[in-house]
Amino acid sequence: MIMAIQHKNITPLLEFVKIDRFYVVCHFKCKVTNKTVISTVPFEPYDGKIEISWQDMLLRPIESYNRYYHTPITIYNHDCQDTVVLKAFEKVSKYFEWNENFGSYVYIEKKGLEFEQKVS
Repeated sequence: MIMAIQHKNITPLLEFVKIDRFYVVCHFKCKVTNKTVISTVPFEPYDGKIEISWQDMLLRPIESYNRYYHTPITIYNHDCQDTVVLKAFEKVSKYFEWNENFGSYVYIEKKGLEFEQKVS
């Protein structure tokens, strides 16, 4: 059964979140297997990069700066599906499978996959 990824299902997996100017690093730890998968995503709005043309920067530098540095970025929000935490989990979701018995996502080892993220 494929389950839609929702905050209430991935919050129990969050072990650690580190935020800096450029990246958000989320550590998702499976309580059943004790494995941690680390996902790194850019610190930018979920829908993509903020696009500012060179004309905007040249003709309206202050407005361009404010638009870039003051665009809201949602790290986590229980009521919102466009968040950085969900984007981070989606990036590593192939290493997790929903398990009805445990009522949570459980780490599964995928043979033959090259690891994009660190698993410990």
